[in-house]
Amino acid sequence: MQKFLPLLLVPIMAGCAGMTPSAGKTVSEVISADLARADGSWAGVATISKRSDGIFLSLEGQSLQPGTFGMHLHAVGKCEAPDFASAGGHWNPSMKQHGADNPMGAHSGDLPNVVAGSDKKLTLEYKLQDMQLEGEGGFLDNDGGSIIIHEKADDYKTDPSGNSGKRIICGVFKSGNRI
Repeated sequence: MQKFLPLLLVPIMAGCAGMTPSAGKTVSEVISADLARADGSWAGVATISKRSDGIFLSLEGQSLQPGTFGMHLHAVGKCEAPDFASAGGHWNPSMKQHGADNPMGAHSGDLPNVVAGSDKKLTLEYKLQDMQLEGEGGFLDNDGGSIIIHEKADDYKTDPSGNSGKRIICGVFKSGNRI
């Protein structure tokens, strides 16, 4: 099975892949992850940008069909097909339960659903609340972290994964790729 390699951490420049920050926002770093399906085919790119107004996740990709898909940050920076179980569980340093609608949640790996219209394009920009990239409890530990897109919408309450189904797209973020 194919293993997926992350893109390098690079300084962002205006016009880079259409993912420019909002006007007047200073970007200090960007960490990117190639997104791929279990068969190894390209599915898009996700970036985590550290900006003057917070830390943001941006995603641009392509689904195989229109729909709403659950999406989560996972604790292990590994995407091995066919099921991406190698990505481990959700990134959850605070040990909360899953979902914004769960009275015991939400944990740090919870993300909003991403929607693909009739054009099958996936696009999202989301401010990551309480995100710590590195250090104690940080997302980018020794093995990095990953992003998973699931086959169904997340219900935002059911632990552990919001009834979002199989893992269909995966990408790896690694801190060791800084230049």
